[in-house]
Amino acid sequence: MVNLVAGMKDLKLWGQTVGLIKRLLVSMAAGLVLFWAMGFGVADVAFAAAAPSQQSLDIVQVHLGNQAGGLVFEPDTLTFEARKRYKLLLDNPSPVKHYFTAKDFTDVIWTQKVEAGKVEVKGAIHELELKPGAVAEWVFIPQKPGTYELHCSIAGHGETGMVGQLSIFAGA
Repeated sequence: MVNLVAGMKDLKLWGQTVGLIKRLLVSMAAGLVLFWAMGFGVADVAFAAAAPSQQSLDIVQVHLGNQAGGLVFEPDTLTFEARKRYKLLLDNPSPVKHYFTAKDFTDVIWTQKVEAGKVEVKGAIHELELKPGAVAEWVFIPQKPGTYELHCSIAGHGETGMVGQLSIFAGA
């Protein structure tokens, strides 16, 4: 019986030793992969892509209204690729204020910032008001594919055609 108990203690010690050796081998393998990646410049690319605010951006221009006073978004259909960074350049060339309202769309994007004049706003944004002649930049990354409504929430504007569609597709 004593030999059986001593054998079980040896078996437990052996199991702990095997576990330690496995963890050591996994750590060494991870270190070798990282060393290899750094030698080929792969690590720099992989780590740079991880920071969303450092991705290159695609620029998309949208006019809220036009100089003739038309109640339109130009263009009225916008398509974005999920997980890609965009700068939406908004301007209002019309003689009246307009809203860029897209609540469902803004719920499925990550907003880095909105800049207007000398002001930078960060955090959740649901709509922007642009007064006549105003310009704003909205930097964001779409997250969830789908099709979303865009409209100007000023009474009468959406009803007379100031509406649009925002689409996000899954991409690569």
